[in-house]
Amino acid sequence: MSSTRIAAFLLLAGLMGLPALPVGADDWPQWRGPDRSGVSKETGLLKEWPKGGPPLAWKTAGLGTGFATPSISNGRVYLLGGRKDNTEEYLIALNEKDGKEIWSTKIGRVGANRGQQYPAPRSTPAADGDRIYALSSDGDLVCVEAADGKLIWHKHLEKDFGGRRGNWAYAESPLIDGDVLVCTPGGSKATMVALNKKTGDVIWTASVPEGNEAAYSSIVMAQAGGTKQYVNFLSGSLVGISAKDGKLLWSYPKTANRIANIPTPLSGDGYVFSASGGGRGGGGGGLIQLVPEGQGIVPKEVFFSDRLGSHIGGFIRVGDYLYGTDNTQLKCVDYKTGEVKWQDRSVGKGSLTAAEGLLYVRGERGTVALVEATPAGYRERGRFDQPDRNPRYPAWPYPVIANGKLYLRDYDILLCYDIKAK
Repeated sequence: MSSTRIAAFLLLAGLMGLPALPVGADDWPQWRGPDRSGVSKETGLLKEWPKGGPPLAWKTAGLGTGFATPSISNGRVYLLGGRKDNTEEYLIALNEKDGKEIWSTKIGRVGANRGQQYPAPRSTPAADGDRIYALSSDGDLVCVEAADGKLIWHKHLEKDFGGRRGNWAYAESPLIDGDVLVCTPGGSKATMVALNKKTGDVIWTASVPEGNEAAYSSIVMAQAGGTKQYVNFLSGSLVGISAKDGKLLWSYPKTANRIANIPTPLSGDGYVFSASGGGRGGGGGGLIQLVPEGQGIVPKEVFFSDRLGSHIGGFIRVGDYLYGTDNTQLKCVDYKTGEVKWQDRSVGKGSLTAAEGLLYVRGERGTVALVEATPAGYRERGRFDQPDRNPRYPAWPYPVIANGKLYLRDYDILLCYDIKAK
């Protein structure tokens, strides 16, 4: 990435209130990429895949259990894995070139899971310069040295903050915003917290009175009326918290699902789009405008539809359109109106990311498709069936793009594909 592109990104991040993590080239240093949009700025990638898919650069097995996506920074790949018969969670560093393990650090145990399904780590580490931040499914929040995994500080979301996990334990990926780390313990005492990223000391705690159990989404930043805020799903509502002091600014319950709120919201230009499962549990997808009113912020609904729910894979925005999966289909939706432009079975229920106007869509049964991001219709540019699929567990980890490579996590293995155009 040129110095001009880096400067432009940092300026845009500042204007939009997005986290500007130190990144090299086209790294993917945290959940859903540098700006948490799920859209890569990388160029020079394959526009069409050969039969059987792009070439496999390397595969690493034995990572341990997990549904967590990797982060990529400064030549290393970071991810979580459940080891010791899936009782302990480890933060693992791999070499980006060949996938070989460099170090691993135990950060906690695999979290108690009231849902009794899929116990395993599912959080994505945040790489920030010479430090890595990670959250175990049991609530262990750690900061370690990137060089060797040595522990710098540790907090526990329940023991230290009175947090309240969801049925399927903790799944959030922590956010680094300048010198601040933000995450969501849940519960009434410290529903969301801001910590000094260097020491772990508390800067503020935010209290949300009702529906405050932690969900499975991750925080994004938003701006409205000059007020920076942290936006995330709780069990009962989407909420906006003042970045300055932790004050609850607004709440929007309509897109919340009574069972599990999972997809990360999208923010930009004073708007927030959110979606959860829809169907029997309620929820759906909707766009709100954050309107300054008096001394506060009001979430003005632009549109809502229970047809726009998303269970696991969420939505991304490319231009003026949203793309995302529900329980059966991939959809293209007008960002301004909520109108569904097209829908297609594609690879079924899954997750996605995007780069250079193309969608990388991964079905939970292992099929991966390259699809044009266009409202004109469903246009596929290639697909392949992921090898070495674990038949016991869905392929839920989102696809990741970094430095000309496509990464696919499948429980205890990580596949790295070369998608750079030659």
